[in-house]
Amino acid sequence: MVVEAEQIKVAHAPAPGAPHRYRQYLAPAFALSVALALVAGLYLRNGRPRVPVAAAPAPPPPVKIKTVEVQRGDIEQTVLASGKLQLFRYADLGAPISGEISDVFVAVGDGVKAGKLLIKIAPNVSVARLEGNQAQLAGLRAGLAEQQAQLDFAQLQFKRQTQLKTDHATSDESFESSRAAMTAATARVEAIKAHILETESATRDDDEAHKHTEVTAPFSGTVVALTARPGQAVTAHQQAPALVRIADLSKLTVQARVAEIDVPHLHKGTSASFTTPGYPGKHWSGKVRQIVPVPADGSGEQGRDTFYNVLFEVGNANLRLMSGMSTQVSFAIAHAHDAIILPVTALGKPDSDGLYSLKILDANRHPQLRRVRIGIRNQHQAQVLAGLTPGEQVVIDMPAASASNTPAAAGHRIAVHPVTHLTPH
Repeated sequence: MVVEAEQIKVAHAPAPGAPHRYRQYLAPAFALSVALALVAGLYLRNGRPRVPVAAAPAPPPPVKIKTVEVQRGDIEQTVLASGKLQLFRYADLGAPISGEISDVFVAVGDGVKAGKLLIKIAPNVSVARLEGNQAQLAGLRAGLAEQQAQLDFAQLQFKRQTQLKTDHATSDESFESSRAAMTAATARVEAIKAHILETESATRDDDEAHKHTEVTAPFSGTVVALTARPGQAVTAHQQAPALVRIADLSKLTVQARVAEIDVPHLHKGTSASFTTPGYPGKHWSGKVRQIVPVPADGSGEQGRDTFYNVLFEVGNANLRLMSGMSTQVSFAIAHAHDAIILPVTALGKPDSDGLYSLKILDANRHPQLRRVRIGIRNQHQAQVLAGLTPGEQVVIDMPAASASNTPAAAGHRIAVHPVTHLTPH
């Protein structure tokens, strides 16, 4: 055993100066060692689980608060209503005589001047009838002259017989005969006079019928309705339907239907303006002429809301507006100049004192509750009487989470988003 150990020892310890028989294996062994070291390093880097590093806490998201700015400006309180344009001045013309329409000289939409011939009517009375009446009248007048002469003679005879009767120089029979003759002559004269009056009236009517065979325009305007047709039979002074309607379109009437709750705010002379869909952005104005004191047709019945017609006029010199156009009317019932104003979107419901509770951003951008008194208002703006000053920011939208906690206490940042409000009128 000792010998073997020595042999082994000798085998691993080469003699000095002798060549090493294992030198050829050193380089491969070293390369293998380096490769194993690299593999071990990669395993330790990628294969072993890493310990997570704690991240820094993210800042809380900002609380978005929408605000509007209190400003100064003019404001109007208005009553709104819908309505229609109507004719202001017009005339319905009928037939002045009975007869048949022979000619129609206008059409709907034509402009006419005062006195222009519109319709020609052929009267039912013929020329022969008119001439016959005139001839009969001449005969009656001649007969009246004859009977008047006989009456004069009878009166003279009666006067003579009366004188003789006084002197007892005539008989009673002669006296009574003369009186009867005078009475009969008087009756004949009166009968002829009555017949003359009757004939004169008929002749005058026939003559007027021939003179008034024309329908003319009573004033300058426009033909807006026409029912007359050539060959149509008409009756003198017929009322309905009218043969033609002439209207002056240079001025129209606005008939607005106003709710009963708003009518007490209006009076004669109240300023009014309106728009119509046909001319977007265009405004016309006028002043109230009349508030009709009875409900408008179809309102206030069977549980319906009650409305009243309010009338005012508007100039239409260029004839752009037309009867029947729909309108959106605004009546100005109150006005404030250079007032403190606030968009109505910032208002809620008033409390029992009539005040509004609003949230106002303080110097640190924290919302603070404040009570505000409001004056006149319209659809877009409200007048501030007390509680706000121009330039202050009023909160109109705030998340519920931040409404119960102040931003400072909740650790939130406030991001204020002003809302552009309407330009004061």
